[in-house]
Amino acid sequence: MLLGLNDRRPPRDVDVAIAGLGPVGATAALTLARAGLRVAVFEEAGWDTLTDQDVSESRASTFHPPTLEILDDLGVTDELHEAGLVCDTFQYRDREGGLIAHFDLASIGADTRFPYRLQSEQQNLVRIIGARLAELPDVHLVHGARVRSVDRSAGDDAATLLVEPADGEGEPVVCRAKWVIAADGAHSAIRRHLGIPFPGMTYPEQFLVVSTTDDLAELIPDIASVNYISDPREWLVLLRTPRHWRALFPLLERDVEGALDPAAVQRRLQSVAPLPRGYEITHSRIYRVHQRVAERFRVGRVLLAGDAAHINNPLGGMGMNSGIHDAAAAAAAILAAEAGDPEPIERYESERRTVAHDYVRVVTHENWEALQEEDPAERVRQNEHMRRTAADPELARAHLLRTSMLSARVSQTAGGRS
Repeated sequence: MLLGLNDRRPPRDVDVAIAGLGPVGATAALTLARAGLRVAVFEEAGWDTLTDQDVSESRASTFHPPTLEILDDLGVTDELHEAGLVCDTFQYRDREGGLIAHFDLASIGADTRFPYRLQSEQQNLVRIIGARLAELPDVHLVHGARVRSVDRSAGDDAATLLVEPADGEGEPVVCRAKWVIAADGAHSAIRRHLGIPFPGMTYPEQFLVVSTTDDLAELIPDIASVNYISDPREWLVLLRTPRHWRALFPLLERDVEGALDPAAVQRRLQSVAPLPRGYEITHSRIYRVHQRVAERFRVGRVLLAGDAAHINNPLGGMGMNSGIHDAAAAAAAILAAEAGDPEPIERYESERRTVAHDYVRVVTHENWEALQEEDPAERVRQNEHMRRTAADPELARAHLLRTSMLSARVSQTAGGRS
């Protein structure tokens, strides 16, 4: 195991143990540590892997307004903005017909102090928060460590984690914690060990994501930084980040083989916007997409957050954001319980699972359905509805509140150790 800069030995007893140092685990850790709790974070990957600045690789990069509010309360948004791109508009487009509707997030300026999306790769947030955590004396950052199991037999006031070296070398470590946050991803070992079902669906197509350093704004007139482009044959998403443009395409099973061939990638991008000299491709990959929500978000003193609790398609950029909202809610609930108020802990599962199941799952799936609609009459109806929505200030505001996740805003309560 690779100990953090502030560690001298693996932790044996802490207030909160967190599995995973992605955006979710990092947010929870900093929230709890700033309030004075003793925190241990166990992360399977090494620090260099987590903070790799090869940002051409496709990872979550959209930070919605309520997420920025949470991170601002933690004092990290200034640095995140330095490594980010402010996107205050987005568009719905038709691949043949062009612009359908243009939305300006200035319309929700009265609803949030961050009326825009910030595009910044998730590893930037992990790097920023990780540096803060390394400066705190009661935080243990343990890299190259895999949480194998959680034992709740010690009673109602603690749980015991068995943590093993990710490389298989060395002896496992036992850590006792009053609370556990499972932020260890879609394949969560903690969720599996607790026997929590993870029902849902796998989308019929796979997703191809391609990154290019060529500026699509110079090739497609009046394009926004975020664009959802519908088409019954091949819909796509075009998204600008600080260092590149990212294009997302669906792939049916018959089209997967050979899709990563450089010539095939070029053909897809050329079909979006011709560039005679060819595109500079920095990264491309294919991945499967799922919609799943765990049946339980809490078992005793173990709370699930982020991908360990729910996963969804990336259309709308809600996955990482809802996970960070989980982290804020989990941390606030633990702090309240430590201060003698058990109500937030009791509500955590119902509130966060409702958001995941009834809001994030629904909105992202609706986005997928709209982009690939095949019925011509329904496509006309959808496009006209979106045009009317964008043209009406009240309808536009309601749409922006929903798509920016402000309608599912997290309410954080300040707290500390009593």
